Amino acid sequence: MKAMILAAGRGKRMMPLTSTLPKPMLKVAGKPLLAHHIINLRQAGIVDIVINLAWQGDKIKQYFGNGEAFGVTIQYSQECEGGLETAGGILHALPLLGEHFVVINGDVFTDYDMTSLTQLHLEPGEAHLVLVENPAHNPDGDFALRHLGPDSQKYTFSGISRFHADFFKGLTPGVLALGPILREKLAEYQVSTELYLGQWDDIGTPARLDELNQRLAVK
Repeated sequence: MKAMILAAGRGKRMMPLTSTLPKPMLKVAGKPLLAHHIINLRQAGIVDIVINLAWQGDKIKQYFGNGEAFGVTIQYSQECEGGLETAGGILHALPLLGEHFVVINGDVFTDYDMTSLTQLHLEPGEAHLVLVENPAHNPDGDFALRHLGPDSQKYTFSGISRFHADFFKGLTPGVLALGPILREKLAEYQVSTELYLGQWDDIGTPARLDELNQRLAVK
């Protein structure tokens, strides 16, 4: 199984930290966010990784190369300036990803065990989302747990998921957001969900990055 790490975003809310650096290269506990993801994936036995690139993507290539130094194999999916949004980026990278793959947002920090995603059984066209408790910046959440019904409490999408490639069948390449597609497929019972209660942080602002590093420093 392969994994895709989404790293093409502009990171405007992280300015000025991202003026010359892609957001997933910002450091947490002394290592780039991307390095934490690669380590977690390798520990789960996922060693074939695709990283999409747009803003300052050359910095990612220079640091990680082909992945050999990190015990993995890395391929890069180059996007146009400005990127293609999440679904558009995945669709663009599909030829590199195979039938089953994990997707992780490059700008989150988590200790979620990716091994559980490798053990899921997905039918063609299905997807699975990892949800987390709602942080202060997203109090209303994104999606409900499927087994509780669409009108139950909503939780926040962690940016961690697994897809069967056919989930994206019929979509038109280009700039394309993932959220509306997930909502449509959830209503059609093609998306399963789970709630993760462990370590998870969305590195969306410089203040959140500082807070996370301070918390980790005192552990």
